[in-house]
Amino acid sequence: MGKNYHVYGVGNALVDMEFEVTPELLQELKIDKGVMTLVDEDRQDELIKKLDGRLGKQSGGGSAANTMVAISQLGGKGFYSCKVANDDHGNFYLKDLQECGLDTNLHNGDQGTTGKCLVMVTPDADRTMNTFLGITGNLSEQELVPEAISNSEYLYLEGYLVTSPTGKEAAIKAREIAENSGVKTSFSLSDPNMTEFFKDGLLKIIGSGLDLIFANEAEALTMADTKDFSEAVNYFKSIAKSFAITRGSKGSLVFDGQELIEVSPHPVQAIDTVGAGDMYAGAFLYGITHGMTYSQAGDLASRASSRIVTSYGPRLSTEELKSLLPN
Repeated sequence: MGKNYHVYGVGNALVDMEFEVTPELLQELKIDKGVMTLVDEDRQDELIKKLDGRLGKQSGGGSAANTMVAISQLGGKGFYSCKVANDDHGNFYLKDLQECGLDTNLHNGDQGTTGKCLVMVTPDADRTMNTFLGITGNLSEQELVPEAISNSEYLYLEGYLVTSPTGKEAAIKAREIAENSGVKTSFSLSDPNMTEFFKDGLLKIIGSGLDLIFANEAEALTMADTKDFSEAVNYFKSIAKSFAITRGSKGSLVFDGQELIEVSPHPVQAIDTVGAGDMYAGAFLYGITHGMTYSQAGDLASRASSRIVTSYGPRLSTEELKSLLPN
């Protein structure tokens, strides 16, 4: 019997607002460069006013959402659980998910403010984010749809859920539902700030071990509390049956449960690294739910993530993404 969904994702629903800025402006605005920082609504409103006139495109975002959109664009079937408010940004978000072909729990009657993420891109292609979670900070078990989880091949969780107590509980609950239904579990560590400041919470989400973990090299090293990459690799073998660690221009390292596979990079001129990790996870999950080996899935993920960094924003057009699939 086939499952209804290839992947069931849970994550923060944020409308991404992208701005092109200089490192000097980030310093002037007292913003930590290269990481995601949570801010309150007043601070975010103040920044939006100061960045006025630099706004590029807006899109439905949030780390796991970007991953789920990529899976759907490639031809996979996905379900995304999240929380938005009944406001303009929330309605924009809901419509966007539907247009991307994703099923969702949203019916959108909640009062409050939809979360927004200011994505500031500097000329070195680095991405800096200031996020006001808004209503998604209250994401909880209420937003989960257990029958859709148990009817999926994989559950996918984002590490950012660890920042809110109810979000963390929802992630743990979703993992338990998946484990009890024989659904494979996957998780992205999301950001070096998560592994640095929320490691205990991440370990609670991981529980006795997951099927698949995604991380970049910085997150892997902090999570394993080491500066030695091979030690980090051994540590990851203790918390997951398989994993993929991205290493920027060095490509990525994938462990399929038996062997370590070096996935070569696809050198490009990066202009914006927003969404590269999300895209990698999406293409990888699409691959392994569509008959590819870990090595083939890693190669597709490497190609897709190297393509995304050559354009602004966390998405590619469906045509461009599909053109990367092997014939």
